[in-house]
Amino acid sequence: MHNRALAILLDEHRSLGAVLHGLHFLVREAREKGTEPDFKLLWAMLYYMDAFSQRLHDPREEALLFARLRARTQEADATLDLLERQHAESAAHLRELEQRLGQVEAGVPGSLDAFAAAVEAHTEAARQHMLLEEKTVIPLAKKYLTTEDWLEITDAFVGKDDARFGAKPEHEFRELFSRIVNLAPPPIGVGPAQTSSD
Repeated sequence: MHNRALAILLDEHRSLGAVLHGLHFLVREAREKGTEPDFKLLWAMLYYMDAFSQRLHDPREEALLFARLRARTQEADATLDLLERQHAESAAHLRELEQRLGQVEAGVPGSLDAFAAAVEAHTEAARQHMLLEEKTVIPLAKKYLTTEDWLEITDAFVGKDDARFGAKPEHEFRELFSRIVNLAPPPIGVGPAQTSSD
């Protein structure tokens, strides 16, 4: 019964992970090869991370999965508290990334290195966060949630837009993700290859 809801959740993690990987890759390429950053693509990636993760994925996890798990057991409480704090901190990390990228685009000396360090920190924090959800929360949810819980979670995940999670329909996020893939150069996407500034 839980398979469909968890498949959607894990697919969302894969999409976010792919964007994070792409962001990390592009920044590393810009630093190591001296390529001009693709600001349109980088801004699209930050927007996706903000709009999808902060306005849909994280709130939906908290309102549906975390809340149900809290109602069934206290075993996950400390982990859920930590994950919810990390959700809140992620918003501040994204604002920092946006500020750092703006400095790179404005040509502020040293800003690419500062942006790269912020991307590195955010990518690792997000990776650890998703791993904690997948290795700790999901097994506990499988153990404690009822068939009724999973039906309601699945209905919410696959249902129509829910005002609790913002106004953007999920198909808009899928389209944005597709645009990112089409803009990103190989090996992370199918867009045009980057050229060195040499």
